[in-house]
Amino acid sequence: MLLEGKKLLVTGVLMDSSIAFHVARLAQEQGAEVVLTSFGRTMRITSTIAKRLPTTPPVVELDVTSEDDLGSLADRVREHVPHLDGVVHSIGFAPQAAFTFMEAGWEDVSTAVHISAYSLASLTKAALPLMGPGSSVVGLTFDARVAWPVYDWMGVAKAAFESTNRYLARDIGPKGMRCNLVAAGPIRTTAAKSIPGFERFEEAWGARAPLGWDVDDPEPAARACVALLSDWFPATTGEMVHVDGGFHALGV
Repeated sequence: MLLEGKKLLVTGVLMDSSIAFHVARLAQEQGAEVVLTSFGRTMRITSTIAKRLPTTPPVVELDVTSEDDLGSLADRVREHVPHLDGVVHSIGFAPQAAFTFMEAGWEDVSTAVHISAYSLASLTKAALPLMGPGSSVVGLTFDARVAWPVYDWMGVAKAAFESTNRYLARDIGPKGMRCNLVAAGPIRTTAAKSIPGFERFEEAWGARAPLGWDVDDPEPAARACVALLSDWFPATTGEMVHVDGGFHALGV
């Protein structure tokens, strides 16, 4: 199996429609032991959804804006697994005001950047004591190389997220660790539903993607994450793998 014996930390499992849920499911099916994170009021939801996985994993609390949570993460994860071979970053949030580009204030923008971009670095740093050569960090993004309708400051935060991936690849590479992203096409997740006008992405994607696109199927993106967590990409880092039906490759 692709992930036989590996220990993984997976963030962002909120509903069974999420990409992160399917990463955790596929990882378990491929032989990995999984630990989930959640925080606050969503802890109960994540713990309930976790029971739908092939094996119910432990859930540890992690608010990526909390220095206390980040500082104690390694010790708390170590209560369940002795080390980590992989970390999945599936965290993103922006206040509603951040989806109005010319009107959003810095407080809303800074929240989006902190949670959706900086957290890739802070989470990786927190997990480093448990990681070693061969470990892999994988994050989920929505390709931020262009300006999208309605995405606004979350798009800017994702651009920062993608840049953070490259700098992390630079800094953890000498330790034998990799950091890569999967740029998924639009999926009807809880996060997507919070984006005003998200249906505009849905309408465009299916018609333009050469391979077509199913907004209700998170498994292709999840499979790419599992592949990047495996040993089958030993010399790939700082990369962004598109799993979008080929939409990114076209002009008009």
